[in-house]
Amino acid sequence: MKLAAVDYAILALYFCFVLGIGWKLRSSVTSAKEFLTASHHVPVWITSLAFLAANLGAQEVVGMMASGAKYGIMTAHFYWVGAAPAMIFAGVFMMPFYYGSKARSVPEYLKLRFDEKTRALNAVTFAVMTIFSSGISMYALGRMFQLVLGWSFDTSVILSAVIVLAYTWLGGLTSAIYNEVLQFFLIVLGFSPLSILVIIRAGGWHGIQSRLPDSMTHAWKYMGTANQNPMGVETFGMVAGLGFVMSFGYWCTDFLVIQRALAANSMSGARRTPLVAAFPKMLMPFIVILPGIAALALTKMGSGYSLPVKGNSYDYDQTLTSLMAQFYPSGMLGVGLTALMASFMSGMAGNVTAFNTVFTYDIYQSYIKPGASDKHYLKVGRITTVAGIALSIAAAYLAVQFNNLNDLLQLVFSFVNPPLFATFLLGMFWKRTTGHGAFSGLLMGTVAAGLTQGLSTAEGKGGWMVAMQGGWHVFPSQMAQNFWIAIFSWVTCFVVTVLVSLMTRAPDPESLDGLVYGSRGLPKDHSTHWYERPVPLAIVVAVALVILNLMFR
Repeated sequence: MKLAAVDYAILALYFCFVLGIGWKLRSSVTSAKEFLTASHHVPVWITSLAFLAANLGAQEVVGMMASGAKYGIMTAHFYWVGAAPAMIFAGVFMMPFYYGSKARSVPEYLKLRFDEKTRALNAVTFAVMTIFSSGISMYALGRMFQLVLGWSFDTSVILSAVIVLAYTWLGGLTSAIYNEVLQFFLIVLGFSPLSILVIIRAGGWHGIQSRLPDSMTHAWKYMGTANQNPMGVETFGMVAGLGFVMSFGYWCTDFLVIQRALAANSMSGARRTPLVAAFPKMLMPFIVILPGIAALALTKMGSGYSLPVKGNSYDYDQTLTSLMAQFYPSGMLGVGLTALMASFMSGMAGNVTAFNTVFTYDIYQSYIKPGASDKHYLKVGRITTVAGIALSIAAAYLAVQFNNLNDLLQLVFSFVNPPLFATFLLGMFWKRTTGHGAFSGLLMGTVAAGLTQGLSTAEGKGGWMVAMQGGWHVFPSQMAQNFWIAIFSWVTCFVVTVLVSLMTRAPDPESLDGLVYGSRGLPKDHSTHWYERPVPLAIVVAVALVILNLMFR
């Protein structure tokens, strides 16, 4: 891949913009609240795009295109089954409690509903997860610099870390949110032309279908049994593992995205944020998945393009960059690379801002130095930003062992988000849930995830707890293993939480006001116009979702 002067100029202009946003906002960030929570003053259209863009990191662009080449159109289920339904639930049911409780983070809500130990456990596990997620984005960006510019991987990773550190240090969460909006438009502008060019070259959707197995081009038809499709997942595993446990666990409880909705300037804005974001989310497969499927079709048809090889398989993570090298001329290549860089920075910055908020408020302020001045917590927030970047660099080197970033990311999510969602589901809808039950459930759910991964293997990974080759069970793909890890984790947490709650003292009803359905003091949405209410938006999202699933069934 050779860059012309115009490509470098476009990249330099992007760097000026992202750093300029941070520099412009630096004077308005004078308190810990402004740095870590954006003071709840961001308009809904900004929070909605940031809600979506925070998930548009390396795992979204590189990982999903890689999964498209590896698994086919079934990858779209990460959007049509594994995102939009949960975003509807988050907007209609979850956000009133998050926003109305005035909690600054998801762990802080757990403290209000349960107790300190539950908050501490979630804060620690979430902090670890965000570091891994940020490291994955950093690894992908490092590989891109290595491929495109010929730099060493070490130099590439450090450069990407310095750029993200600069604008998050200057402007905090507000800077990250506004940069995420810029990055969203860059991603759409940079990758939409590639999608069109590659699909046309492959003969359109019908041409792709003619060159690939049917199981690669149908979303539902071949999920009767696991061995019928390349992902190795049956309908139950897909719907329960991805569509319910992992999806709801991420979009309803992951502070990375919830933090963007909490930055909205009203209850109505917070509730509409995930619903408005669901519309572009449902269309993203046409930009980030279909080109990956087309790349495999081009490889099969001997068109002059072929997927890069890694060992005895394809290097799926190089699908996007290899397509850009083949199909983008100078100038357009610069736009595409800028969009790719924007996606990596979006994922890194999103995770880092979530990490510094949780560490500062839920760990440092709660257990290390409570009662300090706001100026002190602002300083800690900035120092934590530096520490988060440093830890992300270490996590980036762990990603080298995987040939599909999305597989690794979903593995990380399967340990943290499923038990957390089970805890929230019981905590919000069952008054009898106790702090002891929630803590025990979260802990045992995470342990169950580790046991499932340690006793099974997929594509040569896992099975570290058993001596026999292959462990007790061999999954046909890493993604199938991830889904079942999530299912076992969620079920374990749910059952343990119920049992321990029934054996411990019920919480005081007055302590649940405004925190549980059916209690007093529930937050109210005072929207007057129909388009400001979440239910009409949710209905439109649901209808569009059904149509998309039927089109590619």
